[in-house]
This record gives sequence, structure tokens and C-alpha cells, in this order.
Amino acid sequence: MMSPEGQAFIVFCGGMLLLMGIGMNMALALVLTGAGMAWVLEFWDTQLLAQNLVGGVDSFALLAVPFFILAGELMNGGGISRRIIDMAQAWVGHIRGGLGYVAIGAAVLMAAMSGSALADTAALATILLPMMRQQGYPMATSAGLVASGGIIAPIIPPSMPFVIYGVTTNTSISALFVSGIVPGLIMGAGLILAWRWVLRDLDLPARPALPLAERLRATGRAFWALLMPLIIIGGMKSGVFTPTEAAVVAAVYALVIALFVHREMKVVELGGALARAGKTTAIVMFLCAGAQVASYMITLADLPGVLTGWLGPLVDHPRLLMAVMMVVLVLIGTALDLTPTILIFAPVMLPIAVKAGIDPVYFGLMFVLNGAIGLITPPVGTVLNVVAGVGRLPLHQVIKGVNPFLFTYTAILALFVLFPALVTAPLAWLR
Repeated sequence: MMSPEGQAFIVFCGGMLLLMGIGMNMALALVLTGAGMAWVLEFWDTQLLAQNLVGGVDSFALLAVPFFILAGELMNGGGISRRIIDMAQAWVGHIRGGLGYVAIGAAVLMAAMSGSALADTAALATILLPMMRQQGYPMATSAGLVASGGIIAPIIPPSMPFVIYGVTTNTSISALFVSGIVPGLIMGAGLILAWRWVLRDLDLPARPALPLAERLRATGRAFWALLMPLIIIGGMKSGVFTPTEAAVVAAVYALVIALFVHREMKVVELGGALARAGKTTAIVMFLCAGAQVASYMITLADLPGVLTGWLGPLVDHPRLLMAVMMVVLVLIGTALDLTPTILIFAPVMLPIAVKAGIDPVYFGLMFVLNGAIGLITPPVGTVLNVVAGVGRLPLHQVIKGVNPFLFTYTAILALFVLFPALVTAPLAWLR
């Protein structure tokens, strides 16, 4: 007869596949799966389930999530995002295929402000896709580039996925933030190379360069936007405030700039921004609450131990183990969004990685990077859907256009697996 732990494993895997297959809300699926595991483990207690639901969101560090979400809404509504894009266009917009380079540069700069792939992608797509369409850029490739630039946000600090990962696995959020700086810049450089390769087959005219004075004026108009990441990252690096406090600083800063400096947002519009931020926050927090129920039962059933037994022969070969786990996460990323992937699988996989001697911060960076790539991987591809919706394009065209950039990111992921020092060496120096 199968042991209770084996039954719990079947309930977890089978329950999640079944509930996802019928289209159930992910958070509710996690709660029901956790309840099913409690039943087969003969650990049924409604009070315990309720305590875990509350405990999943009862975290000071998770307060960073709503404030970073609000900061992203205020950035988009208050003209901060648009000024970043205008500055990038002033400096590189005249180059052949210049709007593509603008998209990449703006994506990197905006990633250092909001930490949200969806917020950054929506802002980039709203402003740049109409301009690209007007100037004769192929829309499928342009949409793929914008989507690919948007997923740099979860890697460069401040990053909401790093906050969620840190809380879920008890890993230093500040260390995770620092670990993402160099890989995020490498992702931007990879996109530049991929865009240059794509440009070979495109007949796009070069535009006249703007005078230096106009470029400097565009940079001056973006001054307050450029100051924002310096305040956030500098404050955390110097120890003036924690990542959670940095989120509050970001939201307040964006509010002040939007209302009193740029004056592109009116007080009456704050209600809409708060409502949108509240809805997004509710989705994320419900996921965290549901994941805590499932995570508690996963620990109780010792599923990490079961997985360790399966992967035991690879523990003595850290790079091979890392490669296998990355392949598994790539497959998971085709079906799950980034946040539930972190909440469900990070607590299971991290202990195995640590047992193999893999740096937990390095593993966290790789885990989030893999999940971010999943945001532009069909069939789910949340970011792809955002770009398709904003650009009014068929999803299959966006999927086709993202392929060169998806290949580039996969190559970067493999490079980090083969040469961990590309992540760990800059991390040690920056720390």
C-alpha cells in the first residue's frame, strides 16, 4: 500500500494539473491542493489551514510588493516612463533601427525603478509600438523586442519577484537585489546583439541625428526619473533603508514627481492608480497566502526529501544538477506564471541546491531569471499577452517575433549555468 507521503505527492501533482486544466484560479488551486494533502496525511485541521493562509501574507518584507506596484502605476501616469523613453530616443533614435535600441535602453532604465515586468512592458508597448508602426517597423519583431525588454524588470533591482523569492525561501533580499545588477545589464547587451542580427533583414532608414542641445534638453527633462533608481539602490546599498522601506520611498517619490514636478497627474486621478495597484496587489497576496498552505503541507510530506532522493546522484555534480533543474523550470515556465512558480517550487528546490554546495543567492537569481524567461514563453507567456493586447496584434505574431530574443535569453541562461562566476564574482565585489 502506498505511504501517506506518496499519496500526498500524487495529490499535489495531480491536483494542480487537474485544477489548472479546468482553468481554476491559481491561488484557489493551491489552497485546495494543500487541503487535499492535509486530508491524505491525516493532518486535517481547518484552524491550521486558516493560520497558514494568514501567515502567507503576514510578512514585513512583503509590504514592498504593493508599494512597488503603486510606484509603477504612478510612474506610468505621471510621465516618468515617457521621459525615459524620450531621452533614449534623443540619443539613439537616429541610428538605423533606432527605436529598437530605444526600447532596450528604456527597458533597462525603467527596470531600475518599478521591478514589475507587466508595468514596464505596458508602458513600453503603449508608447513605442505606435511609433514603430508609423515608421514601418515589422510589428511582430517589434512586439517581440518590447516583450523581451520588459522581462529585464524582474532581474535589475528593485525587483518584486526577488522580494517574493526572498520571503518564501528566507534568502537575503538585499543580496538578491545586488546579484541582479550585472545579469540584468548582460540581458540588455544580449538584446542589443540580437536586435542587430535581426536588423540584417530589415530595410529601415536612418533618421537625422538631433542636435546636442536637444539631446541634453531631453536628458534634463528625464533628470528626476534618472534620480529615482539612484535614490532607491543607493539607499539600500548604504543601509539607509531596507528593501521594504525602499518600496515606500519609491512610491512617495513617484507621487511627488507626478503631482508637483511633472504635474501630469491630478489628485482626482490618484483613485484610479490606487485601485489598479490594489487589484494587482490582491492577486499577488492571495497567491502568497495559498502557496503558504501548499508549502506547509509539502514540508510536512517531506516532498523536498523525495525530490532529493531522485536527484541524489547529481548532488556531487553541482553544474549538472543546476542544468537539470533549469530544464525542469523551463518546462514549468511554459505553464505557470513567475509568482506561482516561485511560491510552489523555490522552497522545494533550494534545499537540494544548497546540499550540492550551490550559493543560495546565485540559485535565487537563476530561478527568477528562468521564471522571467517563462513570461515570454508560449503558450502562457503573460508578457506576450500584454504586448498583444496593447499593440492590438494576434498573439501568434508576437510569439513568432519573440523567438530571436527568446533564443538569446536561453543562451545567457546556459552561460550562467556553465560559468557561475559571471554572477557570483560581481556579486562578491558589489557586496
